[in-house]
Amino acid sequence: MTTLTIGLLLVCALIALVLLGMQIAYALFTVAFAGIWIIRDNIGLAFRMLELTVYSGIADYLFATIPLFVLMGLLVSVSNVGRDTFEVAEHLLRRVICGLGVATVAANTIFAAVTGVSIASAAVFTRVAVPEMRRHGYRASFAAGTVAGSSVLGMLIPPSLLLIIYGVLAEVSIGGMFIAGIVPGLLLAGGFVTMLITVTALFPGFVLTDPGASRERRLDRDIDPMPAGQMIGKLIPIVLLVVLVLGGLYTGYFTPTEAGGVGAFGAFLVALSRRSLDRHKLWQVMKQTGVISVSILLLLIAASFYSRMLSIAGLPNAIAGLVSDTGLGPFGFLVFCALIILIMGMILDSTSILLIMVPITAPIAQSMGIDLSHFGIVIVIAVEIGLLTPPFGISVFTVHNTLNDPTVSVEQIFAATLPFIAVMLCVLALVILMPGAATVFL
Repeated sequence: MTTLTIGLLLVCALIALVLLGMQIAYALFTVAFAGIWIIRDNIGLAFRMLELTVYSGIADYLFATIPLFVLMGLLVSVSNVGRDTFEVAEHLLRRVICGLGVATVAANTIFAAVTGVSIASAAVFTRVAVPEMRRHGYRASFAAGTVAGSSVLGMLIPPSLLLIIYGVLAEVSIGGMFIAGIVPGLLLAGGFVTMLITVTALFPGFVLTDPGASRERRLDRDIDPMPAGQMIGKLIPIVLLVVLVLGGLYTGYFTPTEAGGVGAFGAFLVALSRRSLDRHKLWQVMKQTGVISVSILLLLIAASFYSRMLSIAGLPNAIAGLVSDTGLGPFGFLVFCALIILIMGMILDSTSILLIMVPITAPIAQSMGIDLSHFGIVIVIAVEIGLLTPPFGISVFTVHNTLNDPTVSVEQIFAATLPFIAVMLCVLALVILMPGAATVFL
């Protein structure tokens, strides 16, 4: 049996272990250790490579980016910035068709620029947006689907944990990945807004409980007006955080790690100024930050070990040769990778997909002359779609569990996210066809 065959079998074994319920980090460690041992017939070498990987896997100063951005996102969540952002968007967009749906997308877009975690967005806006949309005559399933669909913006609009993880795995600049995510993220948000207005105008029964309601009602004009001063007061914290973090990062004044530190401190000051952070909440935020960060860093160590095993097996080079022989070319390879990830998204979570696929595909993409920042955006958009597709659909299940309404089934929420999936597929195709959408500012 050749090393290539062993490598392919080990990748299949990894996917099988994850599907059987083993945590992805342990599955990566197990498969990588077994692979090195079998391929080199040397258990001592396997232990030695494990030792080197554990030390070097996260020794870089850059990895401090992860806990800092996680901390910033959690502090922003407890300070009710998401609720205030939605209320302002609700007021400004009250004269637009499907105004509350558009407000949810707009608020999620802004909220994503300071959190980077889709699950956080889904949980926050389920509590904030869904009750308000239902009060104004929107179907409960549509309201929940709008929150779930727009929550995926947190994984593309920088700062994003998925972009950080991809940057680490593919060994590309995290700041560059953040810049590459700007235009595709805005395209996605704009596509969602256009879709909501179009669907409401053409198929009001899909959106409203009473499609025969007057136009005044459908435009949500009965929303209470908000004084300009109150609007500015609600927006100042999040605008300052966005300008501070992303402005400093894109101008080159901050490194990604420094931007995370400044952002976390700014979010801490916002939470204190709003008196939403007592000792109990602070402890919970710090504990959650530790749990999430350690989990991600452990995954990155495991992925680095797995990547070394793949290199020893010669799998990336062998697959690159096969791709070259089939004549797919860069475009065909991007489409092929996107299709594989879309299928994997139905059964695996987003982080697992990145950890399994990027160590294999990124070297191949680079050898074919594909810009790794462009490739990363394609991968992340495809992974994002998996957040909404059954049976895994973690964003949908987050909304369903947070809503906790027996009259709204998870199947109804999945159905309501289908238009969002259609928009995401269109943006994915556009980014594949037009690499400049991701690389224009690089």
